[in-house]
Amino acid sequence: MIDTQIRTSIMMTLSLILMAQVVFNPLLLSLIFALIILFLFYSLKDQSKALSRMWTFVLTLVALAAIYFNYQTFIGIEAGVAILSTFLFAKALESKNNRDVIILFNFAMFVSASSFLYSQSIWMVLMVVLCLLSCLIGLYRLQIHEFRQLQNQSTALQSDAKHVGKFLILALPFFILLFVFFPRLPPLWAIPIPVQKNVTGMSDSMSPGDIAELSQSTSLAFRIIGDMNQLPSRNDLYWRAMVLDQYDGKTWTSSFVNEKPVAIQNLNNSKYSFDYQYLAANPHVMWVMGLEQSRPLQQNYQLKQDGRITPVRQILQNQPITLQWLGKAQPQENALYKTRLLEQINTKIPERLDEQSLQFAFEMFKRSGQQPERYVSNILQWYKNNGFAYTLNPGLLGENRIDEFLFQSRRGFCEHYASSFALLMRYVGIPARVVVGYQGGQLAPDRASWEVRQLDAHAWTEVLLHGKWQRIDPTAIIAPQRIDGGMQNYIESDRSILGNKEQKWRYRQFAVMKNLRIWSDYASYQWQSKVVGYDAEKQQGWLSKLGIKNAYASSIIMLLSILLVVVVYFIWIFYRNSRSVSAYERAIQQFSKQLELSLRKQPAETFYSWMLRLAERAEQDQQQIFTQTAQYYQQQHYSLMQNHQQIKQFRKMLKTCSNTLKNNRKHLS
Repeated sequence: MIDTQIRTSIMMTLSLILMAQVVFNPLLLSLIFALIILFLFYSLKDQSKALSRMWTFVLTLVALAAIYFNYQTFIGIEAGVAILSTFLFAKALESKNNRDVIILFNFAMFVSASSFLYSQSIWMVLMVVLCLLSCLIGLYRLQIHEFRQLQNQSTALQSDAKHVGKFLILALPFFILLFVFFPRLPPLWAIPIPVQKNVTGMSDSMSPGDIAELSQSTSLAFRIIGDMNQLPSRNDLYWRAMVLDQYDGKTWTSSFVNEKPVAIQNLNNSKYSFDYQYLAANPHVMWVMGLEQSRPLQQNYQLKQDGRITPVRQILQNQPITLQWLGKAQPQENALYKTRLLEQINTKIPERLDEQSLQFAFEMFKRSGQQPERYVSNILQWYKNNGFAYTLNPGLLGENRIDEFLFQSRRGFCEHYASSFALLMRYVGIPARVVVGYQGGQLAPDRASWEVRQLDAHAWTEVLLHGKWQRIDPTAIIAPQRIDGGMQNYIESDRSILGNKEQKWRYRQFAVMKNLRIWSDYASYQWQSKVVGYDAEKQQGWLSKLGIKNAYASSIIMLLSILLVVVVYFIWIFYRNSRSVSAYERAIQQFSKQLELSLRKQPAETFYSWMLRLAERAEQDQQQIFTQTAQYYQQQHYSLMQNHQQIKQFRKMLKTCSNTLKNNRKHLS
């Protein structure tokens, strides 16, 4: 029969594994796991209520079915980890003896470690470490449960966690030495991104309200690493994701032409450039958000025709990507893309929609003398003079979205302005397209990196003038503070963009979540860069600062350091044991070592009987000193009042005994 406290450890371990994987598992699978934990909880009171093998089989079968219907396979990262977790929970239901429990806890450590295939964030590390601690507590309880005194659950958990924690602390120096000095090999493989993997953030399409909804999230989108003194001004902080140039009356999407790669050598270098690194918060994002007119400096990334940067091969890798901002450089587009395809794609408009906007565009273009630059300026001025408002809650739009926005609601977010402006350009034959990405950002708490959050999501327009794409951002006309100060500062200065209802409560919630996420993301970044990102290149760079040039020297230093830690531990144990012995015992041990082997104190021999045995080796008139020493030890050793003079007197009496034995041995010889 399994002890109640061991069953508690099993339940605690399974709960931690469920908490670590609940975000990634199918809902039905998580419910089955929660049901198993609930049954284990009720079985603590009555261990006779064991679940039959039939029900265990049924729950396992349902869990496997849920895995298959969710992933359409049993092979892969998510499906594989889910199957391992299912077998672990099934094993917990049928564990009956100590052998089963040992297997269960060791299997649980393996399953918890496999959670790193889902995520390597600092929060996942915390959950896995807690699960490891819970497994070790369970194994520790398994060894001592026969000798344990009755304790309540809280006291027992504190005591067991304290003992297991000591073991982990003692092992920590070895972990650190192996982490720092053990030679690291370059990655031999990469984890492929699963098909149809949902991600949080920018998508490859845009409908009215999409970016507004995204901009209410304070979660981190990506981080920029580099010399922050070289970072361009806020007016140039447009982090480009992709171009959307096809509109069906509701949704903007990207055409196939944008997928054409651009040769890096065809970029015209500017006088000013800025090298930086891009680190995505979510490794599943399929494209890199670089500054406009940036190029990748790594061979496994390529620049596309619309300025987007994507990996050559999609892999799950959360490492910084090196980019270079070229300032105002322009790629040399091929002639086919600049002429016929531009006219077909970037001037196409939906039929039989937004007739009022179409008529308005014709009138404004005629007033502008049919001059594109003047027309662009007049449209922007019209936005500014006609009471348009910038808000995260613009309300719903009907079938003629552009007409309703321009002439009725006049309340919208960046995608409303970018979309309407692009169509006003297209109505008069000026090629225009929508660009989605992010704008702005904030310095990290350490002021050594730049954080761009989902609330910085943005959409703007590009217009083809004089053969070159020029960025036109209508939002800068309606809400210039959004561009000059960033979305975070803009919300703090003008809370009305959050909506009229419950404005105070929404701002308070926004402010709290923003501060929590800033420090949470900073901790995650330090974990990712210092621990997860500690690869072969960073290890070599760090060791070279210490004068270590090769792997052999690193291995030797690692072995010597481990040996030094072992020696320090032995010295500490010896010192602790010596301090645990009283001054009287140390004096007795020193006295005993000076004697012949046959005269030394035996383990089962009391000090008094030992002194009487030694007295037999002395002359009749000298035996009294041994008896006096034994009596003095009994009086002083068990006395509550002990001082240095008493111990000194005891040592003096032992020395007299030693001299007596030596003189007697000389006399006999």
